[in-house]
Amino acid sequence: MTQTIAPRVRTLVLLILAVAGALLAGAAPVSAHAALTGSDPAQGAVVDTAPSQVSLTFSEPIALGDDSVRVLDPKGERVDKGDPANPSGTTYSVRLVSGLPDGTYTVAYQVVSADSHPVAGAFTFSIGAPSETTVSVSAQGSDDGLVGWLYGFGRYVSYAGFVVLAGGAAFVLACWAPGARVRAVQRLVVSGWLALTAATLGLLMLRGSYTTSGKVGDVFDLELLGDVLQTKTGAALVSRLLLLAAAALFIAVLFGAYARTADAVEPDRDAEDDGGGDDGGPDKRDLTFGLALGGTVVAAGLAASWAMSEHASQGLQAGVAMPVDVVHLLAVAAWLGGLTTLLVALYRAPVETPVGRDAVRRFSRLAFGSVVTLALTGVYQSWRQLGSWSAFTDTRYGQLLLVKIALVAVMVAVAFLSRRWTQRLADARVSEAAEEAERKATERAEEAVRAEEAVRTKEAVRTKEAVRAEATERAEEAVRAEEAVRAEATERAEEEKQPAGTAPAEASGTSEVSEASMAVEPPKASDAFDAFDAEKAEAGQDSVRAAQLARQRAAAEAARQKRLRDADPNRFGLRRSVLAEAGIAVVLLAVTTVLTQTEPGRTEQDARAATASSSASATGQGSGAVSLTMPFDTGGRSGKGVVSIDLDPAQAGDNALHVYVEGPDGTPVDVPEVKIALTLAAQNIGPLPVAPDHVTTGHWSASRVQIPMAGDWKVEVTVRTSDIDQVTVSKNAQIG
Repeated sequence: MTQTIAPRVRTLVLLILAVAGALLAGAAPVSAHAALTGSDPAQGAVVDTAPSQVSLTFSEPIALGDDSVRVLDPKGERVDKGDPANPSGTTYSVRLVSGLPDGTYTVAYQVVSADSHPVAGAFTFSIGAPSETTVSVSAQGSDDGLVGWLYGFGRYVSYAGFVVLAGGAAFVLACWAPGARVRAVQRLVVSGWLALTAATLGLLMLRGSYTTSGKVGDVFDLELLGDVLQTKTGAALVSRLLLLAAAALFIAVLFGAYARTADAVEPDRDAEDDGGGDDGGPDKRDLTFGLALGGTVVAAGLAASWAMSEHASQGLQAGVAMPVDVVHLLAVAAWLGGLTTLLVALYRAPVETPVGRDAVRRFSRLAFGSVVTLALTGVYQSWRQLGSWSAFTDTRYGQLLLVKIALVAVMVAVAFLSRRWTQRLADARVSEAAEEAERKATERAEEAVRAEEAVRTKEAVRTKEAVRAEATERAEEAVRAEEAVRAEATERAEEEKQPAGTAPAEASGTSEVSEASMAVEPPKASDAFDAFDAEKAEAGQDSVRAAQLARQRAAAEAARQKRLRDADPNRFGLRRSVLAEAGIAVVLLAVTTVLTQTEPGRTEQDARAATASSSASATGQGSGAVSLTMPFDTGGRSGKGVVSIDLDPAQAGDNALHVYVEGPDGTPVDVPEVKIALTLAAQNIGPLPVAPDHVTTGHWSASRVQIPMAGDWKVEVTVRTSDIDQVTVSKNAQIG
């Protein structure tokens, strides 16, 4: 079974990593979170006299450097002087040298938004009349290229490390205490700590180049590193490193003292009974409470290092958004990190410490609470970052958020399957209990047999000792008999030396008795000792063989238990569903990383609206260089209204186009689709299609609309009010 599982696991992991890498590689590197909402002179404007300064207005506060704003003449030479200033609010300006000649000038800016992301862009304005320029407007931003990719990858690794570190520790403390002594779980949590630490150090080194030049050589510039340490993002990264030092102490206690306590007090009740009941006494409770409290504080601090320097720290309700973001990150870690730890436990936990059904049930409850928390905090964050339903489809942030919501929905569906497998595993335990009881009865019978054999062995030892005592006694009796015979023989010899006249018969009889006695050889004591030693050596060899047999039986039993565990269809199904959840989680984390680098939908729409209003404010709606108003009636329900077109400056070249749709009562209304087409019939040019972007209710806009030459152009507007109801209205306008 395990031979077929391992290749599938490796294949799925490689596929998941490939998808995650594709998401990271395909993410747009320029992901401004502060947008340029206006400028003076305006983008594409033609002014009569040279301005004394150029002002830029952004959607939120930004950080400026010495070269953050540059103004270049048609030859590419800088014509700005001094450092950029912040005269008011979110407006920033730079002074220009006096006596600028006519021509087209380029304004290039590269700043850092308040939520730590670099913002780069450029636009042009002209003095007197447009001219040729050698400056490229689409300059590469600092977050493009290798440094930008490395920074994005570092952010992904840091998120993944935090999820594994915090979620793995939470799984051990809340769901599976015996996991603290499982080496695979220990390696997983320590790997999360190492990944987060290495990624944080890498981000700290890359930050200076990421927000300025974008050059690899500037990564090790100590002056840039010093500048980074003085920023909010630099302070957040340093704080994260300090908290990681505290996390290292937490890990040492978790897998040290706590693991020893779990080993001594709670030898995996999950695998044997339905409890997680006895907590091991006051010492164990105190240690668990201290670890839970300290771990929560450290994890919340780590989450705050993101919340205080990114999206949540700026914009609407920042004081509420930051703690909500911390709770959101902790819920993500508890769910995804715990899921990863459960996956490792299901595949790598040893036979003597399997992850039981009760641990899975406890994690299921923890995951459910995390999902509910994610839903509540996610709704608030979505409202805060989007602001309208249309932002879900009209902005990149909203589109990515829809992908994230879909992935979460799929994960929840797979998690439901995991709960079903857990329930089946619990039901299977009812039948396994009888088998377990029978197996234990067999074991008890075998123990009784072994006890009987031990008794027999003891009796044999006692018998051997009795034999030895008897042999010793017999040897002593033989010695005494031999001494008696010799004494008698000596006495007889002395009698034979008496004078003649004694009875020869008696002497002869005595001599015969003496010879007979001497002919009998007494038993030797050494023979008895040799026999006992032989029996003792044989008994020692039996004990060695018995020990070897016991070890072999234990190894065979462990292998049998592992085969049974791997062959269990319910556990195998749980493994596969948890593996699928983990795979989706990896992709989900990649999407989340890209989402944090993307401009929020509310900011993007506000920037569009501000840009539109700033361009229309000079003359007001309907009073641009060319203004057209056309009533329409598509014939369907709510099909009547008025569409207005503003074209500014209505000259050959780049133009800004705004479309306004109003209902019969004059209030702005949205329609499913608005299309524009421009035709110059005299020169047989067109129709030239224009697809404006939706800005806000009843307002669409398009920038850089190219009109190739002056003339009497026909402007056609197609308005669609339903799937089948649409109409095209038109008017002519003099361009140039």
